[in-house]
Amino acid sequence: MKRPYDLLFDTVFRRMDPERAHALAFDAICAAGRVPVLRDVVQGALAPYLGRGAGGPGSVEVLGRTFPAPFGLAGGFDKDARGVRGLTMLGFAFVEVGTVTAQAQPGNERPRLWRELDVRGIRNRMGFNNHGAAAAAERLAALRSSRAGRAVLVGANIGKTKVTPAEDAAGDYATSAALLAPLADYLVVNVSSPNTPGLRDLQSTAALRPILVAVREAADAACSSAGTRRVPLLVKIAPDLADEDVDAVADLALELGLDGVVAVNTTVAHERGPGGLSGPPVRDRGLAVVARLRGRLGPDVAVVGVGGVTTAQDARDYLRAGADLVQGYSAFAYEGPLWAARINRALVRDAGATAGEPGQVAR
Repeated sequence: MKRPYDLLFDTVFRRMDPERAHALAFDAICAAGRVPVLRDVVQGALAPYLGRGAGGPGSVEVLGRTFPAPFGLAGGFDKDARGVRGLTMLGFAFVEVGTVTAQAQPGNERPRLWRELDVRGIRNRMGFNNHGAAAAAERLAALRSSRAGRAVLVGANIGKTKVTPAEDAAGDYATSAALLAPLADYLVVNVSSPNTPGLRDLQSTAALRPILVAVREAADAACSSAGTRRVPLLVKIAPDLADEDVDAVADLALELGLDGVVAVNTTVAHERGPGGLSGPPVRDRGLAVVARLRGRLGPDVAVVGVGGVTTAQDARDYLRAGADLVQGYSAFAYEGPLWAARINRALVRDAGATAGEPGQVAR
């Protein structure tokens, strides 16, 4: 028997252009998140674990923060920090906004988003379409102006503006970091999207080192000026890196004192058309990269696992591979609004039943 959302997807959403369907669904989430009574009722019913505070079953101590549950929303869904309250209402323990660039940009021409129904995946060549770092910072400042907004855990994923030459990438990333660092719970330097020309070349350690140094310096200066605590810094890598390149990024993270690595982004190792593929086809490589990073980084650097998470078992597999936190995105389109809450409730139950097992991790 099909679930109500499956019927809605089959009869409505899959007949629509994917980008239009995303916009309509996201607008509805944003609208619901702006109604305090509705938001609180829905969140209380779907995600009671979000109100349990530090030390509750399933909570994760990592990056100097207490995450109420391990599963959050990956970057790419909320590009402009518009829907954080609505998304947490649906059960995500944290939301990573972006990718945000220093300058506003429209992204690539349409079509640029496709459903891959046979593998329940998503293929995109969006090209970091967003309103720019200043606009995202303004929205995050408004979020942080309330007590409830300050309690929400938000990461900021930053990328290179398309028109910025590669040799000026460090300054471009630093501009975004300075604007967003005082407002975010962590920053992610995204050098792994396949949809900005030349971006993945920045994953080489020679190109990546000055970017990470510049971002760290800009973030520290901005946080100091704003009187906020130091923001953790992570880097997001592609699944298509060779194992030795994954090791090189891990070694650079250790050298520079990064707080973590996010693994993995979309893959270009497919023959389905332009853009990066996400969803179940990325899962096995994502797990392998997470396990490799954990072995290389040791216990004190955070690893965030993402790629092909559809079920609670997928999230458990990432945690057992060595991830501290897990993210998802593509399955949201196929599983519907109860998806995040289903996964986190299962992980919280795991932790409550077996204290000390994955899902209750301290880093």
